[in-house]
Amino acid sequence: MVEKADVMHHLDEVEDPELELSIVDLGLVYDVRFETKDEGLHAEIDLTLTSPGCPAAPEIMAATHRAALMTEGLNSVHINLVWSPRWDPKIHATEDAKMDMGIWD
Repeated sequence: MVEKADVMHHLDEVEDPELELSIVDLGLVYDVRFETKDEGLHAEIDLTLTSPGCPAAPEIMAATHRAALMTEGLNSVHINLVWSPRWDPKIHATEDAKMDMGIWD
């Protein structure tokens, strides 16, 4: 059985090319949901970006798709680009990522 943690493990390898931090540590992955379809297990991944005008959007989305498909038992993936809630590193990023970005609470 594939679990969210399995997919997140693979997504942790995807970095934002500008910040050079994992999209998981940045908190850009909002959700992973699964559906069983005729062709096998499908994942829907809700992903946001650091800004709506992010020039690396296609690169990040493609890398996220490829990484998720590396999850054993997962047959297909769809990346949903979402803007709500708006990404805020003070809220969504891990403590390590905040430190790397120089954000101190």
